[in-house]
Amino acid sequence: MNLIDRVKNILLTPKTEWDVINSETVTPPSLLVSYIFPLAVISAIGPVLSGFLFPGLLGLNAFLISALIAFLSAIISYYISLYIIDILAPTFGSEKDLNKSAQLVAYSTTPSFIAGLLSFIPVIGGLLSFVAWAYSIYIMYLGLTPLKKTPEDKKIIYLIIAFIVTVAVMMVVSAILGSMLLTSALLGF
Repeated sequence: MNLIDRVKNILLTPKTEWDVINSETVTPPSLLVSYIFPLAVISAIGPVLSGFLFPGLLGLNAFLISALIAFLSAIISYYISLYIIDILAPTFGSEKDLNKSAQLVAYSTTPSFIAGLLSFIPVIGGLLSFVAWAYSIYIMYLGLTPLKKTPEDKKIIYLIIAFIVTVAVMMVVSAILGSMLLTSALLGF
């Protein structure tokens, strides 16, 4: 399935799309190249557009660094999150399957990537990010049973833990990358 169809289907018909996804054979690296990488690039366009449209006091360089941080954070967070979610799976009666965990992480973050692209829109961009997080939770919830075979009575707690882990990893990775890249930029490296 091509990227545009997958994005459209996971956003508009996630319940049926998870069944299609479950029948596919992928690996974490193949999802990185075919899905995460292109969407991370698309998402990083939002901060760059902000820099062109509203450079303000920070200038375009700050927005370029922000885009780089967003891109690298998406890739690093994808890998860390999928491993943590897979390690936690047996705790919640779910199947431990690294490839299915990769699918769950990659496809459930789709709304956030699209919101990243639209982040350049003042006020609405921030609201879209909040809505995207909420919708990502719902999409992940729908994917837990077909992909990880999570029992109904453990789905909510696994979802909460998985989502908290995903968000926490993204925030920590972004903070580390941000401090490294901003320090480098300030020092002229």
